[in-house]
Amino acid sequence: MKFWMFHLMPWPHLPDNFEDTYDTAWVTCSNGLFDPERGPQVYHQYIDQLAYADDIGFDGVVINEHHQNAYGIMPSPNLIAAALSQRVQTARVMVLGNGLPLHEVPLKVAEEFAMLDNMFRGRFDAGFVVGGGPEYYSYNINPTYARERFREATDLIVKAWTDPGPFSWDGKHFQLQYCNVWPRPVQQPHPPIWIPGVGSVETMELVAERGFTYAALTYSHVESFRQNAAFFQQTVERVGKHAYHPEMLGWLVPMYVAETEQKAREEAEEHIWYFIDKLLKGFAGKGRTWMPPGYTSLKSLERLQKLNDPGGGHARWQLGHATTWDDVEAGGSVLIGSPETVREKLLQYVLEFKVGNILALPQFGSLPDHLTRKNMEFLANDVFPYVRKHADATFAALPGVHAQKAQEAKDGQDGRA
Repeated sequence: MKFWMFHLMPWPHLPDNFEDTYDTAWVTCSNGLFDPERGPQVYHQYIDQLAYADDIGFDGVVINEHHQNAYGIMPSPNLIAAALSQRVQTARVMVLGNGLPLHEVPLKVAEEFAMLDNMFRGRFDAGFVVGGGPEYYSYNINPTYARERFREATDLIVKAWTDPGPFSWDGKHFQLQYCNVWPRPVQQPHPPIWIPGVGSVETMELVAERGFTYAALTYSHVESFRQNAAFFQQTVERVGKHAYHPEMLGWLVPMYVAETEQKAREEAEEHIWYFIDKLLKGFAGKGRTWMPPGYTSLKSLERLQKLNDPGGGHARWQLGHATTWDDVEAGGSVLIGSPETVREKLLQYVLEFKVGNILALPQFGSLPDHLTRKNMEFLANDVFPYVRKHADATFAALPGVHAQKAQEAKDGQDGRA
């Protein structure tokens, strides 16, 4: 069981009347709202928080890529990762990830990720992403070919890491006479590869086929994640090389923990509403940037239509739809409360969904530094050890886990031979 700190690096200084004045925080949200005098302090504070996660015992930290928005001011997570290489000494660092279809030459990603693996001395996890709908508006790229480009770029990068160069590549979307990546990654045959998704069939099938790790990055109703987790596990059993085990799945969960239920809500509520009303505006499943034409395949759309929908609307509910605190709590995609409440609820979900990686989001919206650090400390000291103890004991008894671990060890030895 692993616990990661996920950081979006949101812009925390949008005006109070933002939701009444602007229709979205994505793509068309004017960069005039970014204050260059405050920007340096925001970036340094966020980097300090990620380094603090290493200090207090998180297993890893996670950063990601978004463009032209206030939701996450990290268009180049590789730059942040390079900075973290001088600060994070023990934890693993994951870039989740680079938007492969946005790159004209995917070898650039192979090179930079190999550099990062060297800079972290083999503690780097590589994330490949298709990229959300807004990224295609931002870069004016035809989303119809997104998944074709993504699959081909993934194949090219893995080959560049594992096969001696130089070799040529003559694909449908990428043609290169010389593929000869310097440096090579430290981890052999390559760093662990993660691919995030929100439920598309193609993404789950690719992850299962290749033995990668799937990260559910969505603020949907917990019932939706329940169904997606089950579908992914079925997909692994259907097309995967090995039996499913919980470490193949990660789940992004915003969390806030304080001394009591009341105090947790008092400290977090304002910043949760900033996140919902401002940062998720225009991206809550009904904004024009959510799914551009051609982005989602017919196969995935058909699956979404067939999802069971108990209770009226759960499968399609997003955190951005919440209008009351009861909505937030009922959705289950945010965990807020005392250490006892949060750890019991988290353990329930971890065991029920068989998820072995929790990507905790302890900073959200406008949550200030002192509350973020307080939250991180409660998670590291009072929540994660409890969940880890019980989850590890349960997962160790699952069929196929020991065989999977043995195969992974053998694969690693063969790769080093």
